[in-house]
Parts: sequence; structure tokens; C-alpha cells
Amino acid sequence: MAFGQQAGPPASARDVKELLSLLQELGHADFRDARGPMALTQRQAGGRFTREEAAALLQRLHDAKAEGPPAVGGGAAAVVPTTDKLLRSISAERLAGELERRGWTVTAPEA
Repeated sequence: MAFGQQAGPPASARDVKELLSLLQELGHADFRDARGPMALTQRQAGGRFTREEAAALLQRLHDAKAEGPPAVGGGAAAVVPTTDKLLRSISAERLAGELERRGWTVTAPEA
């Protein structure tokens, strides 16, 4: 398989159109605009998906839509990567302790 080529049959035009409309509901202008926040590849940012990729992203977007808006922020941040969710669940004291262990200097914000 050549570099940048799809590894399967292409997604239907209907699926790609649905993906685009869901991304626009999240505040993205198009696939390129959603590339970073949605972790899309360069090929996907051009609107080219395999059936499997489109199905997985559709499921992810529908799940995020069913969960409702995030507690903080909104728009493009509605689909929060797993790492961000994990970091938000850790207490500030524990995060500060880990940063200090790694050599960082940590100060509490002013109230």
C-alpha cells in the first residue's frame, strides 16, 4: 500500500456528509478545521475516510452528542480526548506532586 492511501473501501458520500454535519454542530468549519481537535489524519482532513474509519468517527461523535455538552467550555471541545478526561479527574495536589517529582516548580493560584 502506498503512503497516504486508504486501507479499505471508501466511506459512502452519505457517511462523509453526516460526519461533516456533526463536526459543524461542534463548531468546526470543515474536516481540516477539525483535524487537530478530533485527531484526524491528513487524508481524513481532506474528507477521505474508509468505511471503518467513518463508522468509528460517527460512533464517537454520536456518543459525545448523547453525553451532552462538557462541564467546562463547549463547541469544538465537546469531544475531549481520553487523556484530557483522565487529567481532569486527578486532584490538583496530586498533579502538583507529580510535577514537583519531575523537577518542576509549582505554585498555587491566587484566590
